[in-house]
Amino acid sequence: MMHSDFPFPPLQALWSMRERVTEALTHDGFTYKYDISLPVERIYQLMTDMRQHLGNRARSVVGYGHVGKTIQWMMSQGGFLDPVLLASIEPFVYEWTARFNGSISAEHGLGLKKRNYIYYSKSGPAVALMGNIKTLLDPKGILNPYKTLPDDLK
Repeated sequence: MMHSDFPFPPLQALWSMRERVTEALTHDGFTYKYDISLPVERIYQLMTDMRQHLGNRARSVVGYGHVGKTIQWMMSQGGFLDPVLLASIEPFVYEWTARFNGSISAEHGLGLKKRNYIYYSKSGPAVALMGNIKTLLDPKGILNPYKTLPDDLK
């Protein structure tokens, strides 16, 4: 088959497959997604350790993402959010990531959900400096309110 016979150029086809991973996993049940960064040699250890930590409480634990230090990973179970399962995942995933010098926030930033977990990845002085810079650049607090810094800096 010639390169021109493919319906998409190969790079587009690869991106298309990668972007459909999330969609495919949601068909397996409710998903818990985490966008973290880790040293490359630790990426799949997290999957193994999380599977062991959760036992049969999660239907699957999978990792996918980028070559390099960013990994997106998901767990699925049932068709709805389970607060007991979520309590088993968090803060375990953040503690594990911190223990191996990763960051709880990779490509997509902190957002609303993770802003109060930032101290697993950044020191108190670093977070305070971030707050000072945010105040300097956004004195009225109108840019990304509640999405970039933990509650204790507000």
